[in-house]
Amino acid sequence: MHGFAGLGKCHATPPYAFGMIVFPGFQALDVFGPLDALNVLAFTTKINLTVIADTLEPVTTNRVSWTTSAVNATFGETILPSHTFANAPALDVLIIPGGLGTRAPGAGLDSAIAFIRERYPTVKYLISVCTGAGVVARAGVLDGKCATTNKKAWATTIPWGPKVKWVAEARWVTDENIWTSSGVSAGIDVTIAFIAKVFGEAKAVEVANGMEYHRQTNSTDDPFAGLYGLTNVRNSTNGAVDTC
Repeated sequence: MHGFAGLGKCHATPPYAFGMIVFPGFQALDVFGPLDALNVLAFTTKINLTVIADTLEPVTTNRVSWTTSAVNATFGETILPSHTFANAPALDVLIIPGGLGTRAPGAGLDSAIAFIRERYPTVKYLISVCTGAGVVARAGVLDGKCATTNKKAWATTIPWGPKVKWVAEARWVTDENIWTSSGVSAGIDVTIAFIAKVFGEAKAVEVANGMEYHRQTNSTDDPFAGLYGLTNVRNSTNGAVDTC
């Protein structure tokens, strides 16, 4: 559902333990955009971060070996995981980014998909950014749910979720305790919207102003669906998208 209409599963106690999944070829802003919003929130709110990957080795945004283009292949950033999928602590919020790595065979995704499937029943909230929704869909978590994803990568992402109610014209979508965003920069908007809902509007304003970020507050305001000529996905297995 757009905005907050679909939040049927809320929690009286604000979340404390945030987990960010990373994998080779993650999109930098998918990770660092939401994390920076949470960094600002952490100035005044007690929260904790766990960065989770297949191993404790540094994880890079660089194009991984399955890509064919060598252009700028050495330009990228790395992040150091704090935990692996095998030893990650209990989490309240699980965040899944997108990026070229979501299209990679293996590269830690099998473990990530299994981790999402295992942990979703125990978390308070799940947030995906960009093509991260495709990873979540492969875990089966989005079956029967309303969700959105990156519009430029729409055609290659939505087949991963044939039972998902894919919403094209959306900056972000909420369905119960699941939040999915459109591409890349939309991860900042969905994170601030999440902060507004869970920690209060005053905190969201404080975070956005602290970042000097002009936040999008209308979840349906998405020019990129029109840019790429996209429409909602309806088929016999995913139900009516009109209910989103």
